Amino acid sequence: MEKSPAAPRPTAKDIAADMRQRLVSGELGPGDRLPAARDLAKKYGVTLVKVQNAYRELSEEGLVISQQGRGTFVVDPAQPIADGQGGGSAFLALASELSAMHETIRRLDERLDRLERIVGAEGTRSVS
Repeated sequence: MEKSPAAPRPTAKDIAADMRQRLVSGELGPGDRLPAARDLAKKYGVTLVKVQNAYRELSEEGLVISQQGRGTFVVDPAQPIADGQGGGSAFLALASELSAMHETIRRLDERLDRLERIVGAEGTRSVS
């Protein structure tokens, strides 16, 4: 998505989509630093605010994490994100939902164990 005089300027959503594509293609991987926002703004011919908004969108999706003075980095899904480091509301919502699913599975497993013990005990009684 290079800037062209005749082409309309990309929106923050367009820039975020382009960066997302770079993640999907493997051009950017876990731990990689995203281009500096100023450099990307110059490349796309947009304001710095548009690029910052694109990076914020990616951060809210839990795809990247910004570190003051260091830059914005691709999140490594294998590494937990420490509290206060961001991860975005979408990431936190997903983590919460996943935790609830794990709890439901744990309770279902306990119920299955109880049912198997009951069925096993009744099967033993009817045989004798």
